[in-house]
Amino acid sequence: MIILTEQAGNAVKAAMSRAGKTEGGLRIMVEAGGCAGYKYLIGLDPAPRSDDAVVEAGGVKVFVDPDSQPLLNGMTIDFVESLEGSGFTFDNPNAENKCGCGKSFG
Repeated sequence: MIILTEQAGNAVKAAMSRAGKTEGGLRIMVEAGGCAGYKYLIGLDPAPRSDDAVVEAGGVKVFVDPDSQPLLNGMTIDFVESLEGSGFTFDNPNAENKCGCGKSFG
């Protein structure tokens, strides 16, 4: 369903460690908004919800709600560090277009 690169998995594990969280995982979801139609929302979550898909990726658990699953299926999440900054990037095969910042898609 979702692939986390090694770099993305390490970034999530580091964030969990800094937050003192030994359980839980990364929640990723989609909501209407952004400049291209949908935007990605990610964050740490202590546990999956009852209707979540739970995927083990990059050494961490990824929680995806049922409404977001079809829009995220096959997506690869990476974490990049560059002179311009660092952050997660999304390679989503379901996106027909995306905005310049890469944080929203349509």
